[in-house]
Amino acid sequence: MHEHVSHSRFPRSRRGGRRRVVAVVAAGIVAAGVLAPTAASAGGRPDSVQPSLNALVKDDGLPAALATVKGRDGRTRSYTAGVGDLATGSKVPLDGRIRAGSNTKTFTAVVVLQLVAEGRIGLDEPVETYLPGLLRGDGIDGHRITVRQLLQHTSGLPEYLDKGSVLTDPTRYYEPRELLDAALAQKARFAPGTSWEYNNTNYLLAGLIIQKVTGRPLGEEITKRVIDRIGLRHTYFPTPGDMTIRKAHPRGYNQDADGSLRDYTELDPSWGWAAGAVVSTNSDLNRFFSALLKDDGNPLLKKAQRKQMRTTVRADEIGPGVRYGLGLVSRPLSCGGLYWGHGGTLPGYYTAGGATDDGRSANIAVTMIPSDAAGQRVEATVDAALCR
Repeated sequence: MHEHVSHSRFPRSRRGGRRRVVAVVAAGIVAAGVLAPTAASAGGRPDSVQPSLNALVKDDGLPAALATVKGRDGRTRSYTAGVGDLATGSKVPLDGRIRAGSNTKTFTAVVVLQLVAEGRIGLDEPVETYLPGLLRGDGIDGHRITVRQLLQHTSGLPEYLDKGSVLTDPTRYYEPRELLDAALAQKARFAPGTSWEYNNTNYLLAGLIIQKVTGRPLGEEITKRVIDRIGLRHTYFPTPGDMTIRKAHPRGYNQDADGSLRDYTELDPSWGWAAGAVVSTNSDLNRFFSALLKDDGNPLLKKAQRKQMRTTVRADEIGPGVRYGLGLVSRPLSCGGLYWGHGGTLPGYYTAGGATDDGRSANIAVTMIPSDAAGQRVEATVDAALCR
């Protein structure tokens, strides 16, 4: 019944063949209006964020767009456009909760790196050390794949989402081992360490390693070590069987094969797990990435682990100049320098954003997977917000 669910292996790929492009929604669907932001221009300069969100709704047919930006002046501004519920025409909740998708990978990577600092995991240790006998397949050997290669997507492992049956029913609960079996039924993509390819299976294994080393569920470790530690009050890792989004949130949609929109707000995020299950808000994601970049008194990682996290390889398949560290993406800014973040895609929601070393941050969410062109406009809006 759900065989045509769209998904993305990339936070944002410029290669349209990596996922089905979602067509533009008829303008009449979103004609319910554009909502004004709680924001003003800074320093007399025009604020481009609101017009950009308006265009994403009006021109690209996205049901809703939300953004939170912390500018050079230190002020935080939140914006909304579109409608939060196509059935009722209700307003978009300001800084409403969304499924954060692959931003979850950064949370998972932080926990792994904390365990590295504690001497419980070695970045260059093979997966076999922690999950003996688990990683076997055609061209796949847990003795030859390291923890670092998992976090940096250089393992060569196949993608479990490429096994189409995984997403035939997004309301079904999946155990991590079921997802791993879907990956191991395929052939390795390349020899470990010889190339780069974005892959959810890498973080599935990172999550299993966390559980094996700590003896605790992944969600509990992410909550204790990241969410609670830096006070992300609107962020949580869903418990097994929880298909809802708690508290105020815009509804998320996916386009079916016949062009109609289906509400995908309620789904079981277990198939995303360590790679994509977290629920958050734009403001909490800004707070998370800003905390991660802090030099003095970093609440999440020690200096040695931050250096490892920010040691990057080219990730041209995501976009020009993009580089991938250990669960952290760097992107060049049009005004010079770069910003660090991740981004995420899940049926119903797409997010983009990050933070700079000097304290700026911006995150944008839309409530439908955008076309590649619209996705690039979302990224351009992040760039404009950070460069303003």
